Parts: sequence; C-alpha cells; structure tokens
Amino acid sequence: GRREPFPSLFDAPQKALSVVVPAYNEQKRLPAMLDEALPYLERLAELDSAFSYEVVVVDDGSSDRTADVVIAYTQRWTADKVRLMRLTRNVGKGGAVKRGALRCRGAAILFCDADGATRFSDLQKLRQCIRETRQEVEHQDDVLAIAIGSRYHLESSAERSIVRKFISKVFNVYVEVVGGVKGIRDTQCGFKLFTRRAAQLVFPSQHVERWSFDVELLYLAQRAGVPITEVPVQWVEIAGSKLSIVKAIFNMMSDMALMRFNYLSGTWAFQVPEHVRLTIADPHHSPAVRSHSISF
Repeated sequence: GRREPFPSLFDAPQKALSVVVPAYNEQKRLPAMLDEALPYLERLAELDSAFSYEVVVVDDGSSDRTADVVIAYTQRWTADKVRLMRLTRNVGKGGAVKRGALRCRGAAILFCDADGATRFSDLQKLRQCIRETRQEVEHQDDVLAIAIGSRYHLESSAERSIVRKFISKVFNVYVEVVGGVKGIRDTQCGFKLFTRRAAQLVFPSQHVERWSFDVELLYLAQRAGVPITEVPVQWVEIAGSKLSIVKAIFNMMSDMALMRFNYLSGTWAFQVPEHVRLTIADPHHSPAVRSHSISF
C-alpha cells in the first residue's frame, strides 16, 4: 500500500477525532473491535457533516498478521480513515499509545484497547463530558480536559470474586499512595479521551512504556491541574489475552514506584508551560486562539 508521513500532534487538527489502538499480535481480536468502531464512527459522520475521524492502529512489533489485518481495513475504509503505524520492535502498550498519539490529526484523541472489551458506543458519554467542559470556557479549541472510562461500578457484580475485588482495592491504594494519582477509582481501563491541548501537555512527557503508562499520564495531568472525569462504561472480559495478571501487577507496581521516584528526585522533569498555567488559573483566558471548522 501507499506510504505517507504521519503529521505531528502539534500541527493544527484536521479531524474531529483520532482513535489510537495499540496492537501486539492481535490478528484474531482486532477485527471485532474495528467492526464495532468503524460503523459507529461512520454513523456519527453521517449525522454531523462537520464530524470526521481517523483510526490509527499502532502495530507494536507484532509477529503475526496484525499489520495485514489493518491493511485490509485500510483498503476497505480508505487510508484517510484507517491508518497503520508499524513499529519495527515491540516497545510496550504505553510506548505504542504514545507514538500513535504524537502523530494524530484529531481535535480529540481516544485511545482504546484492541480487544474491544469496552463498548465503543460509550464514546458518546466521554464526548459529552468533554463538551460540558468546553462550554465552560470562552475559547473552546484550547480547553484542557480528559474523560476516562471506568469499570469501578462493575465491582459490585456478583461475577467478580472476593479475591479479585480485594486485589483491586489494594491496587487502588497503591496507585494513590505510590503512583500519586488521587481520587480516580479505575486508572487502567483502556478507554480514555483527551482534548488535543491536554494530549499536547502530557504525551510528550510520558516515559513509562509498559502497563503503568496510564498512571503516569493521569499523574502528569493532575500535576498540571487538568480536569479529569471518570465515566462508567460497559466492559466485558475478552478471551485471548496474552497478559499474565501476576506478572503484570508486579511490573506495574515496580514501574509506578520508579516513575514516582524519578519525578520526585528530578530525574524526570515535567514543567507546566506558562500559557497552560494561565489557562488553568483563568479558564476564560487563552493566549493562542485558533478557529477550526471541526465539530467534536
């Protein structure tokens, strides 16, 4: 297929929404996710002529036919709507999401898991949260806001064992005490929506490339004062995961501890730009206003 250079996150947006999908050996599960997401996004575009979208699948060094699957969808839906970013080596889910986000064209950026565990139509709930935040500021194109899917309400389900509930509670305490993320009950749901301005703030400073990258992004956003809204979503466990729960939890906890140490010690720097501090202090002030005919 034709190869084209990806744009920069710091260019002006060309689409209303970018969907970033990290995929590592997902040839079996990815089609179901795309078959749900693409028709839904197409319906939104049909209902609103100002709405446009792209889906950026980041093939994280897969050894299976993940790339071939994406190319088939590109041929069906066009390369303007479905894009493949192919990494030459496996960098981890966080690294794949970061690389995709930094090359998006959307005024808002959603990252979601390739397994389709979260019902894609719940995107509407996240979009509504962003809209409500945008309506509170004078210059809507410069708003800083994040809306994240949450499975916390599923904790009351009888299908979840007492052991799983206990692990979840302990992990949440660890995220708050060690990871430094306050008041968020589900940091790990793979369904998060960023305004372009918020994405420009946090993704360039992201260091963690494995499973704890969500915690780092939320930690940076909270440090910068970016409003984060947690939104209940429908979620089901999808068979075929290659993740070892015990190993993943150990890696996440060690990554979080290292992340927090690096920021507190100054090894990793995160400086909130002056114009962002001004915007947070006075949400009606925006030093760099651009007008775009893009509907989100």
